[in-house]
Amino acid sequence: MEHYDIIVVGTGFCGATVANLMARSGKRVLMLERRMHVAGNMYDEAVEGILVQRYGPHTFHTNNDKVFQFVSQFGEWEPYYLRCQAVMNGKATPSPFNFKTIDDFYSPEEAARLKKRIAQVYPGESQKTILELLESPDELIRGYAQFLFKNDYEPYTCKQWGISPAELDISVLRRVPVLFSYQERYFSDKYQMMPKHGFTKLFRLMLDHENITIKFGTDALKFFSVRPDGIYLSGERTTVPIVYTGAIDELFQFCYGELPYRSLRFEYKTLPIRDYQDAPIVAYPQEKGYTRITEYTKLPVQEGLARTFIAVEYPLQYDPKQGHEPYYPVPCDSSHKTYQQYLERAKRYDNLHLCGRLADYRYYNMDQAIARALFVTEQLLDGGRSNHD
Repeated sequence: MEHYDIIVVGTGFCGATVANLMARSGKRVLMLERRMHVAGNMYDEAVEGILVQRYGPHTFHTNNDKVFQFVSQFGEWEPYYLRCQAVMNGKATPSPFNFKTIDDFYSPEEAARLKKRIAQVYPGESQKTILELLESPDELIRGYAQFLFKNDYEPYTCKQWGISPAELDISVLRRVPVLFSYQERYFSDKYQMMPKHGFTKLFRLMLDHENITIKFGTDALKFFSVRPDGIYLSGERTTVPIVYTGAIDELFQFCYGELPYRSLRFEYKTLPIRDYQDAPIVAYPQEKGYTRITEYTKLPVQEGLARTFIAVEYPLQYDPKQGHEPYYPVPCDSSHKTYQQYLERAKRYDNLHLCGRLADYRYYNMDQAIARALFVTEQLLDGGRSNHD
């Protein structure tokens, strides 16, 4: 392994972005991948002729020009505007919640009054977070927010994260706004698209370079270890830069305790019908066990089929002994404190570069992960010290 200029652990968006740019700069890159495929949780494959994302639904969206310019180099892309719904009290309504949600659950007279009040209290504004609406000085608006919180945000959060909204970092509840319009697109970003031939094909194009070697089915932590005096590779201390995208607590052998993660279980079904639901992704906050259903013939749109494919998504507590994958860091006060201990330890090693949702213990969107990888790559090419912020 010392014959390589850099070692990258993981072939998801963070690892693949770093590897691509380093290889194009002339560096010899070794990638270590625990699974038997590239693309990390973005991996998709054909199932009975239907393109399915095996680790849950993903669409690309960003306002970051630099990120867009980077990913659009690889393969063909097509515009894609995601629509989602949430089922509350037996009725499907747009998500993010919008004026149609008000129409769905209020009488025409009450709906007109509420929308008028929103325009008066928030003139010229297009959206607010649920937290802001819960603290609104207006009783009518506050009542609407309480209805949404009780029937969607609170039960969905408890299932998805395994803790109450009060325990969760406030940033999570800010991710999905409440809209003051009839706009039904899930995202409002400048760029919204999907790779025409799927994400796996995109990653293969990113990593198709003579300077990149990938070893699949390889647990990186069996090849290198982090000791008090440095990083050791196959038993010898090394100064080769290592970009690590895995779980940070596992990297340091859980010396400060295990960080909490949420995992997912999917139930897959092929159905002999063309349409199962009106939107690609529908959330079910009030149902027991599962949180949402994805219909993959709509993500991306796959026409001309007499059947469809759905995935029912069940969140659960991460347990590596059960073969679970760590999908989401759980952002709360206790996990932040534990992570900071790991981060301070990571800062001792100049050739260790953390990058990714698990390594940085942050709930990154796809474009945020790419932006982080671009930043880390700039540091590597500048020959500077690793920045673990």
